[in-house]
Amino acid sequence: MTDKHTHRLSADDWDEVNFPRCAESDFDRVLETTLTRRGFLSGVLAFGSAAAVMGPGLLSASAARAEELASVSRFPFKPIDIQTDGTVHVPEGYQWKVLTRWGDPLFTDADGYDITDGGSPELSDRIFGENTDGMETFVYQGHQLLVVNHEYTNNDINLPAAQEGTPASADDVLKLQNLQGISVIEITEGDNGWQIVKDSPYNRRITHNSPMRIAGPAAGHDLLKTAADPSGTQSLGTMNNCGSGRTPWGTYLTCEENFNGYFGSTDAEKAPASELVGAGYSRYGIGADGWGYDYHKWDERFDTAKTPNEPHRVGWVVEIDPNNPESTPVKHTGLGRFKHENAEVVVAHDGRIVVYMGDDERGEFIYRFVSNGTYAPGASTEGLLDDGILYAAKFNDDQTGQWVALTPESTGMEQAELLIFARQAASAVGATTMDRPEWISANPHAIEVYCCLTNNKNRGVQPNAGGDDTSVNGPNPRETNHYGQIVRWRPHNDDHASETFDWDLYVMAGNPELYNNQYGGSENITAGNLFNSPDGMAFDSNGLLWIQTDGDDSNEEDFAGMGNNQMLVGDPATGEIARFLTGPKGSEVTGLAWSADRRTMFVGIQHPGGEFPDAGSLPRSSIITVKRDDNGLVG
Repeated sequence: MTDKHTHRLSADDWDEVNFPRCAESDFDRVLETTLTRRGFLSGVLAFGSAAAVMGPGLLSASAARAEELASVSRFPFKPIDIQTDGTVHVPEGYQWKVLTRWGDPLFTDADGYDITDGGSPELSDRIFGENTDGMETFVYQGHQLLVVNHEYTNNDINLPAAQEGTPASADDVLKLQNLQGISVIEITEGDNGWQIVKDSPYNRRITHNSPMRIAGPAAGHDLLKTAADPSGTQSLGTMNNCGSGRTPWGTYLTCEENFNGYFGSTDAEKAPASELVGAGYSRYGIGADGWGYDYHKWDERFDTAKTPNEPHRVGWVVEIDPNNPESTPVKHTGLGRFKHENAEVVVAHDGRIVVYMGDDERGEFIYRFVSNGTYAPGASTEGLLDDGILYAAKFNDDQTGQWVALTPESTGMEQAELLIFARQAASAVGATTMDRPEWISANPHAIEVYCCLTNNKNRGVQPNAGGDDTSVNGPNPRETNHYGQIVRWRPHNDDHASETFDWDLYVMAGNPELYNNQYGGSENITAGNLFNSPDGMAFDSNGLLWIQTDGDDSNEEDFAGMGNNQMLVGDPATGEIARFLTGPKGSEVTGLAWSADRRTMFVGIQHPGGEFPDAGSLPRSSIITVKRDDNGLVG
């Protein structure tokens, strides 16, 4: 997801400034801007000429058929218009309310929110963290638990104004470290709506300093060893927690994304220990200055001149047991190290666990993991997320694809090294470069999987950080793609463990009010549902697909008519898409979960602008609840 960090650049832009890609390559300039939108979307163009492949339903339907499908909509609401103001909007017949905000205490001994500097360092791990992202709900022995990621901090809000957001002490750094990570909270619904159960034994903050166990094939490897942990199996902290996931056995998966910006060096001239490490630093964006967190100046764990292996100990998927506050989170190296968005877990026909994952950077890849062992309810799950094979996706222009196994034989790398440097491994096997793969979600009623490809201004302009070709290709058919699309695939034999699949595009975001070509989007994009940069995504129990955006909310020029970031709902059967919710100006709508009775929807509002959610206050990242007025089901 696109962070609004203290450096005021997105994560990708910061990487490109500090790790310049090659100059514009001699890619084929294949887009024909004079082609009509109708001709493009009807599949007239052949693959290799930037045509997108549209799937069944509305994607290849005529306008008349689209109107017919829309008349039998499964959506139990009237779609809302765009908004450009500083609050949340939902359809008539629904209501929203704030559940919790950054700074709200989880325990009675914690201070409330302090508008002057965000509160004290001493109790900063006793409050709800900042900048919410992925989340999941769990029920344990009658208790409803909500687990929420806190992706990053706005330093200029959390530190005294005189410091302009720059840490001036180890306490400042500790405070920033504590405000990020994960909140595990018990919630309950009463006469006044949903509230946090303060002092619940399940309430827990997991931060940049919480003990972690490293498991899987890379655990104990020399590249993961440090002076503080010579075993290479015990680390501290999880950071830049973006998307989420859940396992069939009831645990939470949090995904480490843009971890590179927390590291720096007090000796910028010191060379990496090896050519492999140096290449890894470059590919993953490990630089000398970081994003302005300045951890490395106060905590030598983040100083690559003193602890060069520490960056290898982040960038993983972390498993947390929300039901056991005493449990130690586990970093699963079998799932590979990259800038994880989320982790979508499904069970194959034979009981093997399959985990789909995206690497959220321009021109990076889609991955999956297939376990060697099988899952059975009540049986041991030890090793299921580590003992298996990591694959990278290759999408062919004939609408087929295959999962290419990342092995020592296919990559020329040692097993631990190909997991630690999964990007290089995927490059070695020729995986397909994608337009920033973000959330992935599997349809609960069909064997098919969807992935948000949020945008990519570099498509067809310059290669990715590894020098891989980023010319337009089947699932990424537009140069300088600033609208984004959603790709979906159907595993062959209706088996998630199959090594081959068919694919199409569920939707291409665009603006048909401005363009009559590829940039107008697919046929299911109309003046009434314009959006850009699909990011978060989740299926509800009815098989409807909820889509959240993190894009340009200027409502000007190419983005005119799109308004603030929003949440839409799509019907996979018809292709219909309708707007359900709009967020405050400046915010990203991210993170979605449901209560056990499916009568409440929990939605994340990240980095809002203005004074949301409280008048007279600094903007505060929040979790809101959405309910129907009649208390009916919402998912």
